[in-house]
Amino acid sequence: MKKRIEDYPLILTATDLSEIMKVSKRKAHEVMDHPEFPLIRIGRAKGFFVKGFLNGWNSRHRKFDKKEKPLS
Repeated sequence: MKKRIEDYPLILTATDLSEIMKVSKRKAHEVMDHPEFPLIRIGRAKGFFVKGFLNGWNSRHRKFDKKEKPLS
């Protein structure tokens, strides 16, 4: 079932990212470790605020449009 971004919690987990980005959970963890995304750590748990993720995602896509290397 497809969700709207508004249907996700305020803080996104790797599972949420994998659903949104349509990638594996492992790839979502790799994205979470990328320095351009504002990661939140609480103990061993990691997450993103939805707005921070979207801002980072949109920023990265603007750079990619300028022929920079995409996230890998």
